[in-house]
Amino acid sequence: MSINPQLQNRSNQACELCLNPDSDLNAYTVPPRNESIENQVVLCSECLGQIASGDYTNTHHWRCLEGSIWSEVPSVQVLSYKIMSRLSSTEEWARDTIESVYLDESLVEWANAEDALEAGKVIHKDSFGVVLETGDSVILTQNLNVKGTSYIAPKGTMVRKIKLVPDNADQIEGKINGDTIVILTRFVRKSV
Repeated sequence: MSINPQLQNRSNQACELCLNPDSDLNAYTVPPRNESIENQVVLCSECLGQIASGDYTNTHHWRCLEGSIWSEVPSVQVLSYKIMSRLSSTEEWARDTIESVYLDESLVEWANAEDALEAGKVIHKDSFGVVLETGDSVILTQNLNVKGTSYIAPKGTMVRKIKLVPDNADQIEGKINGDTIVILTRFVRKSV
């Protein structure tokens, strides 16, 4: 993403995390916020590449966060905190830095918001743990009584174009004999 002149001035034409004066600088919006200048950080190609790939194994490079966490720019603090939180399980310096810095509660919430959104997603899985999507076809893994009818759906029945129940990961909807029914995910396997 191209850099706004205001961002260039704020960053002194250097990466706001590692201070690298890379000629290939990019504006990075700290998720889950929108693309306004207050929510962006100027990053060099090395920092951006590692963040984009989710690869934080080059811990020597990320030692720069010990300085950037103290930035006066909230988006830089938030991004530094997010990366150090991921590193804190294996890197003592990251744990120590997080413990020594005080961030406003709203900044910590921003840093944790993306993970909270991800954790809040309802994920439907079949009886073998395979993720199900709307429109998939599934096969029943056992005979099921269809409530409200005298019909028993036999094991091996194919249910096409399922719909996911949005607020319950254990349920899907599908049609059997023309009737739309709710089926428990533990009684189906995804058809290939």
